[in-house]
Amino acid sequence: MQTTGSSLPSSVTKVELEGKTIYIVGTAHVSAQSVADVRETIAAVQPAAVAIELCPARYQGMVRKDAWQRTNLFQVIRQGKAMFLLAQLIMQSFYRRLGKQLEVEPGAEMLAAAAAAEASGARLELIDRPIDITLKRVWRHLGFWQRVKLLGVMIEALFSGDDVKDEDIESLKKQDQLEALMKEMGKAFPQIKKRLIDERDVYLAQKLRAVSAPTIVAVVGAGHVPGMVGALQTEVPLAELESLPPRTRWSKFWPWLIPALVVALIVWGFIHGGAAKGIDSILIWVGVNGVLAAIGAAVTLAHPLTIASAFVAAPITSLNPTIAAGWVAGLVEAWLRPPNVADFESLPAAMESFRNFIRNPVVRILLVVVMTNIGSSIGTFVAIPWIAAH
Repeated sequence: MQTTGSSLPSSVTKVELEGKTIYIVGTAHVSAQSVADVRETIAAVQPAAVAIELCPARYQGMVRKDAWQRTNLFQVIRQGKAMFLLAQLIMQSFYRRLGKQLEVEPGAEMLAAAAAAEASGARLELIDRPIDITLKRVWRHLGFWQRVKLLGVMIEALFSGDDVKDEDIESLKKQDQLEALMKEMGKAFPQIKKRLIDERDVYLAQKLRAVSAPTIVAVVGAGHVPGMVGALQTEVPLAELESLPPRTRWSKFWPWLIPALVVALIVWGFIHGGAAKGIDSILIWVGVNGVLAAIGAAVTLAHPLTIASAFVAAPITSLNPTIAAGWVAGLVEAWLRPPNVADFESLPAAMESFRNFIRNPVVRILLVVVMTNIGSSIGTFVAIPWIAAH
């Protein structure tokens, strides 16, 4: 049964479920009112457990301010996680910018909930899905152009100069406006909404069901509340939501199809057009792939040797799906301009303006990886029909 207690803030939804009472506080992540709502609810309810919309990694990142300093960029690049880390930085920057305008630390309501739980003796429960699993599930269901489009939208949002007023943030907690936002997001990026919102509604609800306590206060983003309330009514196994989708035989095969096609076209040129046509095909492949990858690195203001490495690596790595041109260029940039502790410490400030953004060595390395890969991928799609028509 779902109700809203009149003695509690209007952002609280009360759910009676299998002998326990759950108070779900729907929040905005950069809202002073949300912080007050959380504290008021925990003080009034005195719950046995407080559940918050954070996974252990995100929680540690919030309470340990030196988390970024321990990032191993070489490992991030080698494991192909540069795009994930860049996306996380952009999202954190967006919330930080809003919080700075409203004089509220992003995620302050989660930290307030954790502090109130400790003060009252309540058990703290971290109920969100691990951030790396969520991002990987989102990423694997996006095509190449959807990934490029998403990156563009995120960067546009990052450097938008529009200020957001306090009343605008609070209005986003209204269910009708949230539903409208979710519908718009679903139209533009249906796979993102499904993995980032819908799946986590179910995950958060199931983790909440598993909390053993007679009274629970759950602090989650307001956009999750409607979906969670519905998902609380039925027990759902979490194994599928915690796993990465298995790769099909086709997904393992097709990355090798493009290199095979390129090699076949070049060989065909030598056989049917002679040495001149074969060499022309090679020059087209090297020139187009290398130049566009180099341009991708150059737009990030990478070191000249990094740009050169992108040009050299792209035509070769595009024929080997196990390595990417961006990884090579990123490692070269990290070797030529290794970031220090101060660069990691200045990441929050670096994300507040385009000038600081592009000048921070950590961000630049991540951008080099992403933009070089984009340039090389575009080069592949351009070069193949050119060679075929040559």
